[in-house]
Amino acid sequence: MDSPTKSSLVAETVAAIKGVPTKSDLKLLLEQNVLVVDFTKLDGDKRVMTCTLREDMKPKQVVKEGATKKVNDSVVSVWDLTAQAWRSFRYDRMNSAEIVEIYKEEWFRYDDNG
Repeated sequence: MDSPTKSSLVAETVAAIKGVPTKSDLKLLLEQNVLVVDFTKLDGDKRVMTCTLREDMKPKQVVKEGATKKVNDSVVSVWDLTAQAWRSFRYDRMNSAEIVEIYKEEWFRYDDNG
């Protein structure tokens, strides 16, 4: 078994044990839904955040010319609906992620005609 397959299997196993989506599944869920994510901050405080990556709910990102952003694979960046600001959390410190049904219903209720 090659290394990426092992790490993928480990990630899927850990996600299943914790009862959370894998990181790739989490990204897809965030792109299509609003989630309530429960996680533990690095200082030990527990935090619950209502967040999304839905195009119709997050602001357009403006990239300044010549600017580069460091990508940290262990961090998930999201739009926090309560704070109306970009926030992030460490994937490995996530305790749960639940879809907010009212937003899920709204997503499917509207079509291109409004």
